[in-house]
Amino acid sequence: MRRPLRAALVVAPLAALATCVLAPRAPLLERVRPAEMRLHARPLVLAPGVRATPAEVADHLKRVGYREAAGREVGEGEFRVAAGRIEVGRRPFRWPDGEEPGGLVRVAFGRAGEVREVTDADGAPRPAVWLEPERLGARTHAERPVPLGRIPQEVIDAVLVQEDRRFFSHPGLDPVRIAGAALANLREGRVAEGASTITQQLARSLYLTQERSLRRKVREAALAVWLECRHTKREILEAYLNRVYLGHGHGAPIHGVARAARFYLGKDVARLGASEAALLAGMIRAPNHFSPFRHPERARAQRDRVLDLLLAEGRLDPATHARARAAPLALRREPAPSASAHHFAALVRGRVAERLGAEAHGRRGGLDVWTTLDAGLQRAAEDAVRGELARLEARAPRLRRRGAPLQAALVALDPRTGDVLAHVGGRGPDDGSSFDRAVAARRQAGSLFKPIVALAALTSDAEPPFTLATLLEDGPFALEVEGETWRPTNYDGRYRGAVTLRTALEQSLNVPFARLGLETGLVRVAETARRLGVESPLRPVPSLALGAFEMTPFEATALYAALAAGGVRAAPRTTLAVTRGDGRALGGERVTRERVFPEREVYLVTSALEGAALRGTGRALAALGVRGVAGKTGTSSDARDAWFVGYTPELAVGVWVGFDSHGLVGATGAEAALPIFARFVRSALGPEGSAGFEPPAGLERADVHAASGLRAGPGCDGAPELFARGTAPARRCRSDVWARGWRSLEALFGR
Repeated sequence: MRRPLRAALVVAPLAALATCVLAPRAPLLERVRPAEMRLHARPLVLAPGVRATPAEVADHLKRVGYREAAGREVGEGEFRVAAGRIEVGRRPFRWPDGEEPGGLVRVAFGRAGEVREVTDADGAPRPAVWLEPERLGARTHAERPVPLGRIPQEVIDAVLVQEDRRFFSHPGLDPVRIAGAALANLREGRVAEGASTITQQLARSLYLTQERSLRRKVREAALAVWLECRHTKREILEAYLNRVYLGHGHGAPIHGVARAARFYLGKDVARLGASEAALLAGMIRAPNHFSPFRHPERARAQRDRVLDLLLAEGRLDPATHARARAAPLALRREPAPSASAHHFAALVRGRVAERLGAEAHGRRGGLDVWTTLDAGLQRAAEDAVRGELARLEARAPRLRRRGAPLQAALVALDPRTGDVLAHVGGRGPDDGSSFDRAVAARRQAGSLFKPIVALAALTSDAEPPFTLATLLEDGPFALEVEGETWRPTNYDGRYRGAVTLRTALEQSLNVPFARLGLETGLVRVAETARRLGVESPLRPVPSLALGAFEMTPFEATALYAALAAGGVRAAPRTTLAVTRGDGRALGGERVTRERVFPEREVYLVTSALEGAALRGTGRALAALGVRGVAGKTGTSSDARDAWFVGYTPELAVGVWVGFDSHGLVGATGAEAALPIFARFVRSALGPEGSAGFEPPAGLERADVHAASGLRAGPGCDGAPELFARGTAPARRCRSDVWARGWRSLEALFGR
């Protein structure tokens, strides 16, 4: 046995014994209630040039608890809107950098929906004013602990027969159960049965991690004995019933039987009967596996097993047992909190807990987490997802499915910093799932991947070299791939002959891009994706060029954000700062940026994606009032996933639409995902849209004849095309008529 382990075996029990005797005794329920984690959106910053309207600012102020001024004066916590202006009596608020002072400010707005001027109470101009942020989501602390006397005996009995029959007779460890579990595990040749008592489970929940090791088991056993020494059996049971984990709901963990009773059954814990008590007790060992919402048959069978144990132990009479077994599950889902961003809130809580470890739990005063989320954009994103999915289902009623509705995810990032500005993981908190599709749903990328293939081909060290004017053959071909014949086809089944790389990207043509991927090199294509931040598995097979791999909406949006930033990849971040209740900073996520591709080469791809949004597969954007964006549709090969990802210099937005079951959507990215993108971006950027992209240095324009890929010449008209300096075609094309005439003139006068 290793020396550290031997030390642990000796020291842990001795330490437990010493603290049992010497340490001051504190109520156990104080440990049960975890610290509150208060999540805040980013503050609303008003400065000249910022897009905002008086109505939007007034809406924000109402949401953070301000009221309209009734008298002539605007007091603290009040505001008044009048004739393109708003007066705000700011309340002071704490920010990670210090206290933000209060006082009166006046904000004037321009006709285009932007801030024109910010002044203080004396009329002196101010560069900017910060208004306190909105709180996100429901509070994350456990509910007020429920005294053991309010918990029905049926619940107590069900938990004891399921988890620890000898609870009131053992000293924290159960030798009989340990021996029985050891024999069962030997028979099975694996860990088939556990032996943890209720006291051990409570010790693990309060003081230890979920690490699986002998050292942790020794500490768990020592802590269990210590708890039994320090507290009565009723106190331990009371704490356990308030602390036990019973699943996840509305983006937050469900701790305690009282909280579980409300979430799963819509009832106060004091009103639970035998059937309901057995249902909750049966979930303890595997809450997700026995979730009555996800697996009702499995949950019912487990409930009946607990009821049978109650009968066998004499804790239930036969008549009550029969009624309880015959009863339906009688589920009543608790209404979701009205607060938005529940998927984002769950993501932030998980990241904070992972980064801070023990600092994230059990700290008096709780934690304040200052997030990157823009509350206004979040509401616009949720509205776009709900509204456009409903409109799509109205146009195509076959997409309406009871119990498993059509879903969507939307992610909005600031390409300059990586900040997550909006995050929607499903169509709404009432969709019956806490599953966050934005970060967890891996779906086929389809044509979203074509810009990465184009970038791999357009970089200066590509061999052979390509430009946006390079001709690619759009005609049938076949390859033998891993013993099967692969024949790429275009979405419409047509072939167009030779087309330029720009045209192939704008029109999302599969066959030319399949050829481009092969000519560029599939390993090079995969490496390009990796440099842009793709972490999903990528196999260098021919179908990679057409997006025949899976990625998450979050991953796809981050990839396009690197294009929006001109080849600079910013790691996505969700947290600006974390502070304790006493104001001490615990650190946030820093902006991490890395240039991964030259700006001029990325701009060539952006230029083609601007064309895709204007005249290609994204041309519906103009009719929907969106201008100044670059973007790309994506549709999986079997029409089960629809995408649109687009960007401006200040905003990258990704949208996915599909079924959780991978069911057939039967609609393209332009039909299903683009309208959600358009509705959100229109709200985010306003009626004027984005100013668009500024071409970087190192580029040149030349008129190119599309049919030949050569520089335009006499009788051979062309259109302007962008090139990296020095890569434009030198040869000029000539029409056949003009060429014959020129040769005749040469013959006549050449001598």
